[in-house]
Amino acid sequence: MRERVGYLPDIGEEVVETKILTFKGKNGQLEVEAPLLSQSQMQKVAEKVKKASEEVLKSMTITEIISIIDQAVEVMLDRNSPFRKKAEQLLPIVTGYDEEMIRLGLTSFLKKFRKQELQRFVVEDLGNPLLLDDFQPRVKRGFSKAVGPDLILHIWAGNVPALPLWSLISGLLVKSGNMGKVSSSEPLFAGWFAQLLVEIAPPLADCFAVVWWKGGDEEIEKEMFPFPDVVVGYGSNDSLESMSRRIPASTRFLPFGHKVSFGVIGNTALDSRKALTTAHHAAFDIIQFDQQGCYSPHIFYVQKGGNVSPAEFAQYMAHELESFEKRYPRRALSLEDMTAVSHWRNQEEITAFTSPNKVVFGQMDHHWTVVYEENAPFTPTCLNRAVKVIAFNEIEEIMTSIKPYRPFLQTVGVAAAPKELFRWARELGKSGVTRISALGKMTSPEPGWHHDGRFNLLDLVQIVDIEQSAEEYAENFAPYID
Repeated sequence: MRERVGYLPDIGEEVVETKILTFKGKNGQLEVEAPLLSQSQMQKVAEKVKKASEEVLKSMTITEIISIIDQAVEVMLDRNSPFRKKAEQLLPIVTGYDEEMIRLGLTSFLKKFRKQELQRFVVEDLGNPLLLDDFQPRVKRGFSKAVGPDLILHIWAGNVPALPLWSLISGLLVKSGNMGKVSSSEPLFAGWFAQLLVEIAPPLADCFAVVWWKGGDEEIEKEMFPFPDVVVGYGSNDSLESMSRRIPASTRFLPFGHKVSFGVIGNTALDSRKALTTAHHAAFDIIQFDQQGCYSPHIFYVQKGGNVSPAEFAQYMAHELESFEKRYPRRALSLEDMTAVSHWRNQEEITAFTSPNKVVFGQMDHHWTVVYEENAPFTPTCLNRAVKVIAFNEIEEIMTSIKPYRPFLQTVGVAAAPKELFRWARELGKSGVTRISALGKMTSPEPGWHHDGRFNLLDLVQIVDIEQSAEEYAENFAPYID
């Protein structure tokens, strides 16, 4: 089975070379044929997309753009559509994730980009969506308009299926031309979505491109980075630092590196009636895409003093992870990931022999591990359904433990009464956390969330101001002036 991926605007009759990427899954083998453009072809594509951005996207209203995206999302949500059927068939082969997890994950993710959610998306960042269409009056007097770049280059990661939609849709909403480099780990979805947008709105045919090159190819990146006005990069901190050295000083760079997330569970969520449900929600955050997202938890801090102790809660989580494994089995791991999981678990078991307050739940063949510990430092796990439960008394203990990780913190899932929620949120925010969610929702950010504490749209645009003085001065030259 072979699938051609990516999307290119019309650059004439040139022959485009391709690279074959091979994936093997339990449901078969897939050959992915990715476009491999030459330097001159990359330049032609960039110039074509820039021109189309100016001539097509910037002449459309934000309402028209939102409507087109909404129609594309509706097709992808329709399980009878050819695009959705292809996604459900091929993404499990490419990513290794369970078919049912892909199905549920896609539906949950795509719902965030329907019309009403996109409207919230724009209002969250800009207040007045019409700022993207024309100059609008400001409270401070004068007028302002939001102007998107001519070309945004996205360097996407492939750890979670369909994740490129966040930045691609953001780029479209600010009326920019978009070029995206897909990851070898998941090269499919962005190209499908681009094709679908063009089917719905043919004038958009030259407004974006989805390409591929081997990650970290410095020669290609040196040639590509002068073309865009903005580069949005996803990846490891080392790869982003390397990338930044090849981006011109005049080009805006928006890097999104690796982050670490965790959960905090108050004793009010640990009575005999609520604890099992709380454990179920926490376990779901762990199994969803096997902790591969920045928002996936590594640790759950569980407060002492509830009817269910932290150690008992760890047992509850182990039970829930085993139940989830039967319904949503963990993906087959690479040799590198298997080695990391085995090494991490062995180290935890060795230290458990000498620690009276440490227990390791699960066996190697269970495909999950829960480690319960008291007075443990904050250390990320090896992922792939490996998690720690750490007992605590007061929130200040956690603050001390997470302090060294401040630059890397992102999401905290909280199960607590309202009073504790807001008190803990203030402390967590001061420690570098940028998002606080309910348990069970850690891997599902709300539309318009502030990614790593930043803005989805505001960071892409320039705001152009017409000051009141210019407006008043222009009156001197109006044809109706005597």
